[in-house]
Amino acid sequence: MARSAVVVGAGISGLATAHYLRKAGVEVTILEATGRTGGKVNTVEVAGLPVDTGPDAFLTRGVELQALVAELDLAKDVVAPVSGSYIWSRGALHPIPPGGAFGLPDRIIPMLRSRLLSTSGVMRAGIDIVRPRTITGDDPSIEDLVRPRFGDEIYQRMVEPLLGGVHAGDPAKLSARSVVPDIYGLAKANRSIFLALRKRRKNAAPPTPPLVSLRGGLSRLTNALNVDVQADTPVTSLPDADVVVLATPAYVSAELLRPRKPELADELAGIPYVGVANATLAFRPQDVPALPPGTGFLVPPVEGEFIVGCTWLTSKWPQLANDEVVLLKCMVGRAGDDRWESMTDEQIVERLREDVRRILHIEAAPHTTRVQRWPRAMPQYVVGHAARIDRIDRLMEDLPGVHLTGAAYRGAGLAACVAQASKTAARITQGAQ
Repeated sequence: MARSAVVVGAGISGLATAHYLRKAGVEVTILEATGRTGGKVNTVEVAGLPVDTGPDAFLTRGVELQALVAELDLAKDVVAPVSGSYIWSRGALHPIPPGGAFGLPDRIIPMLRSRLLSTSGVMRAGIDIVRPRTITGDDPSIEDLVRPRFGDEIYQRMVEPLLGGVHAGDPAKLSARSVVPDIYGLAKANRSIFLALRKRRKNAAPPTPPLVSLRGGLSRLTNALNVDVQADTPVTSLPDADVVVLATPAYVSAELLRPRKPELADELAGIPYVGVANATLAFRPQDVPALPPGTGFLVPPVEGEFIVGCTWLTSKWPQLANDEVVLLKCMVGRAGDDRWESMTDEQIVERLREDVRRILHIEAAPHTTRVQRWPRAMPQYVVGHAARIDRIDRLMEDLPGVHLTGAAYRGAGLAACVAQASKTAARITQGAQ
């Protein structure tokens, strides 16, 4: 077993990997190029309240992350959001129908009631029940898997905004196998995705909140893992150590590995990324008309809006509820829409104010704003991603002692990153190179 290791990158992936290695008795040095740890996990104060300007929740089904939260004595502070969200479509907010997954339905009546789709659009979606099995190949795009079976309206008004909100990606390019493996598996094993989803719902255990957060913000998790990080320490070449873990974005890892393995660097650099941003707006409660019950809304790309989505934070999270301020976090940017990148913070806020005024009828100006930019933040699992990862794994065999982990490879959410960190540490401590 390795006695020491260098971890490059102090985001959740690097911090968790270091944690697991230290538990196994490995001496770990963590190097971080910036002045702070946590990566995209970033809790800041806005109008006196803790706001996560990166991810604000994690999947409850991630067993490794659940165990880590418990180990760090944070389980008592896990909080669930209220339920219910909307899609802005054709000039109105429509509730997202309950059930289904990633915008795919498992019930007809809730779709009709939401009025998100036209009656003909709902009927077209129902054709999936009687369609023959679709032949899509081993790695179809999400569009290839969904659109022929459910039609244009489900794809444009539900699938595109929901996946855009999570991955900032274009379903026409994203790999169903890598991004929505559950749906991909159902499609491979069943003739009808609708019927398979309905059967899964009927056989499922009682529902639990799929997403939760931490009271005080998710930086409490990364802060609890922040042990002896050497911040403000850029790494420009592969460290000389027995074991090196690169927990950096794929494009950064590519340049560190290029002198040793150019072919591997090219594969890593080929993983595309999308930049996003958000602005948190604080209003006086008396200036905000009553918001619909729930968490917020998403906007389909077909609408052509600047705003991608909006979360009413002080309604979504019970721990933020108060009588002094209403917080809205508005998201911009996704694949194919980088308008925000050429704008100043003030221009982003002003443009979002126009959208919020039109959609939520808030005329007043926010008294506090906070813009967060995340350039090249979201790795895109495009068609061919699984094959690329297989090639990367084979090329890594020529670099014993060097390991890759992080959002670019086998899951981008916090739970997936912690699961990968656990596996990476296990490979190291068990002597597998």
